Amino acid sequence: MRAAADGWLAAERIGRRTRWQLTPAAERLLIDGTERIFSFSAIADRWDGRWTLLLARVPETDRAGRHLLRSRLAWSGFGNCAPGLWLSPRTDRADEVQRVLAGAGVTDAQLFLASHHGDGSLTELVRQSWDLARLDRQYRDFITEFASADGDPLVRTVELVHAWRRFPFIDPELPALVLPSDWPGPAAAEVFRHRHADWSALAVRAWTELDG
Repeated sequence: MRAAADGWLAAERIGRRTRWQLTPAAERLLIDGTERIFSFSAIADRWDGRWTLLLARVPETDRAGRHLLRSRLAWSGFGNCAPGLWLSPRTDRADEVQRVLAGAGVTDAQLFLASHHGDGSLTELVRQSWDLARLDRQYRDFITEFASADGDPLVRTVELVHAWRRFPFIDPELPALVLPSDWPGPAAAEVFRHRHADWSALAVRAWTELDG
């Protein structure tokens, strides 16, 4: 029911039964998510110094709309730097933002591309917008968990992808300029690539044998 309220599942009554199926938004999330999971590098390789700013107002009474907007923008890599103001270093997600706004029923919104000027600290702004300390711990736990290549390839591949798949949706893929010098994201991405290369072929073979 919560997934339905969030717009990921749709119900269809068939006699006394209810059939649940993915909504178009959920199908798009899975397709986009697969691409993002396997291409994610945990740091912005190329950044032109511009930010995407979203100013969106949702009435306090519209709790469902506020929840949808907050959760989906967070999954799109936006940080909430001030009430009603969202920030992302990515400038290629305008279409995604428009879909989020439409899905949340938000009509009072403005989208900007902006550059930083003045003496204000970008690092401090980033810390206010995203919980980097928590993300740092999660990356280090991932590295520890998959430091060894031992184990059943099929089981470990499933565990690896399951553990990694959340990072592209909780890490805004910030540029190195605003990250700590010892940021563990790229090291974790390297562990993912190496372990997936180590296990994937053997995992597919094991799955084929089980399926046969």
